[in-house]
Amino acid sequence: MNLFKTLRRINFKSFWQLFKLGLSKPFFILPTLNATRECLSISTEYFGRLHYQNTPANAFRHAFWNYLIAKKCTKWSRRTETLVKWAKNITDWHENAFRNRELARKMDLHNNKVGRAVFIEYKVGPVEEVIALLLEMTKNSIRITEQSVFEKHQSTLVHLTE
Repeated sequence: MNLFKTLRRINFKSFWQLFKLGLSKPFFILPTLNATRECLSISTEYFGRLHYQNTPANAFRHAFWNYLIAKKCTKWSRRTETLVKWAKNITDWHENAFRNRELARKMDLHNNKVGRAVFIEYKVGPVEEVIALLLEMTKNSIRITEQSVFEKHQSTLVHLTE
């Protein structure tokens, strides 16, 4: 992940929003970047480049990313609500800054939410346990279509393609 290359891909409005987010929780910036790098590395270790497509591997990556952001930021805050809100804000920002087709965007937002719910339930356990849990959830990921009702799959990972 090349941070500067990534930042060049966003418009000024998105950059400004990110800047304000960072100012709101400056101590969360480095843990978030570290979580992002670690998430990409672990996702690649388990799935190769499949996690860049709208597959179950992508569902894993989004859920794990949200979990890991909140987990890494526990060094600076113990308040679950603060950690979950930060993970939501930063990953929602990402989904808005790097636009995707609408169904893929909904899928990503859904899997992000599942990852935050996993954090709430497993925040004190080791990361390895959560990886194992999310790998199992990935095996049971549900394929969605335009007609899918996301609310029926609240605690389930979802994907678009096999």
